[in-house]
Amino acid sequence: MLHPEAALSPRFAWFMLAVSLTIFLILSVTAPSGAFEAAERDFLLSLRNGDDPALLNGPGWLLYFVQNITALGGWPVLTVFSLLLSGALIVHKQWSFLFVLLAVVIGETVITGLLKDFFGRVRPDFLPHLTPASSESFPSGHSASAAAIYLTFGLAIANELKQRAARRYTLGASLVLVFLIGASRVFLGVHYPTDVIAGWCIGAAWASAVWLAAWRLNTHS
Repeated sequence: MLHPEAALSPRFAWFMLAVSLTIFLILSVTAPSGAFEAAERDFLLSLRNGDDPALLNGPGWLLYFVQNITALGGWPVLTVFSLLLSGALIVHKQWSFLFVLLAVVIGETVITGLLKDFFGRVRPDFLPHLTPASSESFPSGHSASAAAIYLTFGLAIANELKQRAARRYTLGASLVLVFLIGASRVFLGVHYPTDVIAGWCIGAAWASAVWLAAWRLNTHS
């Protein structure tokens, strides 16, 4: 039977929780107040065509690529993904991982929504958005969801693999996917870079907290 502590050691979970919360707290004080506004504005504009800001700098397929990548962090894809994964965990009676997954998904959604309302940061309004976006900007919901859910999934899969190289590849692939989803939000002009970093931190911090809670429950059961 799988146990969360076999996939993520408590020591590393505490480390990831502490680092993620520290970075988020720093950004929560500085980013919404405009501390990085000039630099972030210049960076976002550098990604666009100087003559037509509705176009990305780069090859013609870049917009299609980032629009499809960003969909992997949206609620439709993540909802279907989480339901399918939950079904697989139920079939295999992996109750510990099912608890972790549900807690990660539900908790991250609630926390991110509350933080968006609290900070109320307006999305970049000086260039065209290349994908629909309506809620507040800080932190990035796509980035938070991707970090929380895909890293949890990566840990669950890595736990089943015997070879160290395979485990490292699985976790590395999860990190690459999380990075690409966050980066796509910046390329599409719907988030500042600090929104994305804050989202990653919230997702990683909450996932770590859930793993630690599951570890304590298993230890005392």
